[in-house]
Amino acid sequence: QVQLAESGGGLVQPGGSLRLSCVASASTLDSYAIGWIRQAPGKEREGVSCMSSYGGLTHYADSVKGRFTIYRDNAKNTVYLQMNNLKPEDTGIYYCAAGHYSYLVDGKHNYLEGWGQGTQVTVSS
Repeated sequence: QVQLAESGGGLVQPGGSLRLSCVASASTLDSYAIGWIRQAPGKEREGVSCMSSYGGLTHYADSVKGRFTIYRDNAKNTVYLQMNNLKPEDTGIYYCAAGHYSYLVDGKHNYLEGWGQGTQVTVSS
């Protein structure tokens, strides 16, 4: 069973930074890619970034390229999303999810193996 737990959301001013954390078991990180997916009010879910199992491949949505960085700490079984230069349009609930890398890249979120509970990110002055 895939279990994921996010943390690190909050309220930040435009231009600020946040780091989200997604804790999973070692077997989950070895078996599945991990992605960050956000849901804004009134909008469809959007894949933000993902990393393949073992961390060899990464992918970013065009809207966050150059501002967000996904990386992992194997010792802590954690995948992070460093978000810099945040904009109001980055506001939403951010979920981490596990599954096949191509499903995360292609936005086939209904095929993913597991989801965290989500963490709220609000970018506002």
